[in-house]
Amino acid sequence: FWVGQLSTEALAAIGFAFPLIFLFQSIGIGLAVAGSVLVAQYEGSGNKNMVDYTASQTIMFGVLASISFGLLGYISAEKLLTIYGASETVLPLGFSYLKIIFFGIWGMFGFLIVRSLMRGYGDSRTPMYIMTGSIILNIVLDPILIFGWGFFPSMGIEGAAIATIFSRALAFGMGLWMLNSGGNGVEIHLSDMTPDFGFWKKILEVGIPASIGTAGRAVSVNLLVAVVGMFSTKVVAGYQVGLRMIMLVLFSAMAFGRGVETMTGQNIGAGNFERAEKVVTVGAKHLFIILSGLGVVFFFFPDFIVSIFTNDPLVIDYGGTFLRYAALSAGFIGAMRAFLGGFRGAGRTLVAALLGILTVGVIRFPIAFIASRFIGPVGVWLAFPISNVSGVGIAYFWFKRSKWKQKIIE
Repeated sequence: FWVGQLSTEALAAIGFAFPLIFLFQSIGIGLAVAGSVLVAQYEGSGNKNMVDYTASQTIMFGVLASISFGLLGYISAEKLLTIYGASETVLPLGFSYLKIIFFGIWGMFGFLIVRSLMRGYGDSRTPMYIMTGSIILNIVLDPILIFGWGFFPSMGIEGAAIATIFSRALAFGMGLWMLNSGGNGVEIHLSDMTPDFGFWKKILEVGIPASIGTAGRAVSVNLLVAVVGMFSTKVVAGYQVGLRMIMLVLFSAMAFGRGVETMTGQNIGAGNFERAEKVVTVGAKHLFIILSGLGVVFFFFPDFIVSIFTNDPLVIDYGGTFLRYAALSAGFIGAMRAFLGGFRGAGRTLVAALLGILTVGVIRFPIAFIASRFIGPVGVWLAFPISNVSGVGIAYFWFKRSKWKQKIIE
């Protein structure tokens, strides 16, 4: 919202930057999934010592990995923005934003892992409270740092980046403090953080497929940005505003999917395979209904929603049209995340990864690329409902036909 008040170019710069951030965060997401699944299955089996040990090792591994990838992102950001087609006016804005984000990405990685560990144990409330506080702080800091207030200078798009990394780093510190106190069921210990390469191998076995899946989807998202980038800056800006609303649906679905993941993992850890399957089935049905309702709101009021973020009539038109097309399959986004959560909870992160890549990379991107050559931006918009519906059909087939309910812990 606030960046949209700066200029259309600034809004487009955020649009180009977001998929890159998501690409690098995919590693953190993979580690977070690995920690969450292992904690859930050890908790289900009643092994408290391994719950704490898993949490301690995952945090140490994640912090070291995030520093390395932050450095890589900082070095490559400008070149990648150029490859994605950022214009001469958008490129410096995008790089100014990204260099700050990558400098502080360790806080984003760290909190992502901390909240996943808590959820793996079954505590989703504490990370929600911390995340809510972080979001509120981010919202308060954004206008202050972007436009300047009091002794704070006007920093433009860089102010938005600083607000993000500061609020996430503070959330990470709060999460560490709470895990160190042991009041949430998971307790980290400094003595358990000495690198255990044997256990890190276990984390990687579960986490790498999850990272590949997330990275594959991120690459596909980046490719879609490149496709949309072939059109005007106003098309890019409209797409990014509409995409933010669809990401609201996706993140809601991912949160419920994490609940399915935790409950599936704990039941499998306890050897209750029938109940694990029921968790996924009930989750998919409820998510489909709930998010279909949100999709209805997006379908009937797309222009009004997009106009909250920009007053450019062309951007509103493009963003509203995209949002209407994408809203048709909002319920399928929810069902898909339930199935993926079930597979991950069982430790079948490779299956979840392949399904995610298939939906976005093999179905959505080719349709968007080919159709956009003939019917313009609408070809990209159509690719979203087609890929979402197709992905759920394939996931359901795998869910019913494969032997996915097996433990991954001793």
